[in-house]
Amino acid sequence: MDFRVLPSGDLTLTNLTAPGCLIGREAPLETISLSIRDGRIAAPAPGLPQVDMRGAMVFPAFIDMHTHLDKGHIWPRAANPDGSFDGALRVVEADRVANWSGGDVRARMDFALRCAWAHGSRAIRTHLDSIPPQHRISFAEFTRLREEWAGRIDLQAVCLTSIDRIDPQGGGEFAEIADLTAESGGVLGCVTFPDPLLRDRLRAFFAHAGQRGLHADFHVDESGDPAAASLRAIAEVVLETGFDAPVTVGHCCSLAVQPDAEWQATLDLVARAGIHVVSLPLCNLYLQDRAPDRTPRWRGITLVHEMAARGINVSFASDNTRDPFYAYGDLDMIEVMREATRIAHLDHSRDDWIQAFLANPARACGFDAPSLMPGAPADLVICRARSWTELFARPQSDRIVLRDGHQIDRSLPDYAELDHLMS
Repeated sequence: MDFRVLPSGDLTLTNLTAPGCLIGREAPLETISLSIRDGRIAAPAPGLPQVDMRGAMVFPAFIDMHTHLDKGHIWPRAANPDGSFDGALRVVEADRVANWSGGDVRARMDFALRCAWAHGSRAIRTHLDSIPPQHRISFAEFTRLREEWAGRIDLQAVCLTSIDRIDPQGGGEFAEIADLTAESGGVLGCVTFPDPLLRDRLRAFFAHAGQRGLHADFHVDESGDPAAASLRAIAEVVLETGFDAPVTVGHCCSLAVQPDAEWQATLDLVARAGIHVVSLPLCNLYLQDRAPDRTPRWRGITLVHEMAARGINVSFASDNTRDPFYAYGDLDMIEVMREATRIAHLDHSRDDWIQAFLANPARACGFDAPSLMPGAPADLVICRARSWTELFARPQSDRIVLRDGHQIDRSLPDYAELDHLMS
């Protein structure tokens, strides 16, 4: 249960704790009051019923900018045999061919969205596996769900295929995928890795995106191999072509194992190109540097501190949930924030890392920026914690979630709902 039941209607919440960067102040944490009137945040107003929140921390509802709703919750029928990246690729491909009908994909995506809603997310970008003929099945179901969830969770979809399936001459199946992505109001994406024709394929990719007015979102160098350096190629081709729509790259794991001179030069190019980066610490911690009977030697994530120091827009997101790429997760951005803080040592650092779960992903994706300022929707997540250490010490399973000023039912769907899909 939530730690408190709030009265319905307009009211003022007093004695809240908020990150200073969310309210235009320099202190790491500030004590504030928030009035809610007609579903929106208002300046504190006399005469409204007041509720003392006893120092509870408040955040705007979160943005999860890199997920895989179409893969989610297949673990019971498609477990990763060894926890490796290659094992995940093999199992997902087999499960997609065998099971990903429209009804299967729809049921699992809707289940995941109900989890995200209960945890306090207001916007999600998902990648959709788009190897034909799956692209038409999954985009059709996603489009219907986007309409059904309108007003609750804003949704974006990114097509997902591999760079080696893109014809450098601009034709082939990727042109059809790009057309469908544009018709669906989506984002153009693919997975990049070392390839002899990488730059030619990237030029074709950006030509497709430019012709259709699409943003770009890549899975990049999800590897512990220092030779995986497609991020640098992406930045160089963006600068070479003058592609001016937003470009996002995710993972970028291999940067952390490259020589200093190499990653420094790459990040300088990424900053010049204005590329957004999203780190996926939970999935990368799970997959990277995994070997039988051997303790991993690194955490798998990219160089977020070095990126932020260069002014690169850095975000964090959930990535996979209960599928062969990550056996756990529930699209809970407080869990992502808690674990990212531990894994990437975000503590004892800058005071605005909270924006990597709010304003930064909004900027990268074009979602409305979450805000605690007057006039913003009263879409809030309130936790029974008065400081960062209290927040991160517990999972905050009793948090309060408000949408349009109303406290929502945070009951999570039962995994048993999906049992009929797992046999």
